Amino acid sequence: MRSTASAVKRLALERGLPVAQPERLGGPELEQMRAARPDVLVVAAYGVLLPAPFLDLAPRGALNIHASLLPRWRGAAPIQRAILAGDPETGISIMHMDAGLDTGPVVSRHALRIADDDDAGSLHDKLAALAGDAIVAALEGDLKATPQPAEGATYARKLGREDAALDWSRPARELDRVVRAMRPAPGASTQLDGERIKIWRAHPVQAEGRAGNVLRAADAILVACGEGALAITELQRAGGRSLSAAEFLRGRALQPGARLE
Repeated sequence: MRSTASAVKRLALERGLPVAQPERLGGPELEQMRAARPDVLVVAAYGVLLPAPFLDLAPRGALNIHASLLPRWRGAAPIQRAILAGDPETGISIMHMDAGLDTGPVVSRHALRIADDDDAGSLHDKLAALAGDAIVAALEGDLKATPQPAEGATYARKLGREDAALDWSRPARELDRVVRAMRPAPGASTQLDGERIKIWRAHPVQAEGRAGNVLRAADAILVACGEGALAITELQRAGGRSLSAAEFLRGRALQPGARLE
């Protein structure tokens, strides 16, 4: 819960390089950048579109490191959307930025398989390591790029609260993807007797029952889904800490037939 400098900033300061952290980009920042006479600009995990004057500032262009295989999953939450959709793979795209949202021509793509147990955190870390190698390789080349095809373009909109809510009428395999996509934040959620519960770890199993009903509560809390069931192994009450299913049940008994909404 403390403000901490990023690894980029720490390394820059160690090497005596200037660091600027403007809340927005305008005229003063443009002049500061122009004075630095950059050969190329590189953007990573930056949630603001660069104004047009910045895009033309460097002779080799402005590059963005994007966490998807463009044109699939342009936008703010490509890692989570790939997991939610059940994509077998994702990757890193190095692209030249233009006025659109992740619509510029692509210098290179680097694919990565999504493992069955990957969550947004583990996939982020794998892609970050891949991205480091990818941007170095790109900068050592000529930065020639290919326009993105219109076919296959999708938009990874920012996550909302509705994305994190578990709809028990859906198949268990889909709810498993919701849990993994929402970890480590903001966490998948459900309602138990009007109380919001976050579900941190679960996996699909073969079982049947009325969707949303607790089928069994022991080492895991087994909840029926529209197809199959979800075995919940780690969860958290509002204001509490994350608990294993067994720990949770010691403080909050659940009987078969109890309902999650």
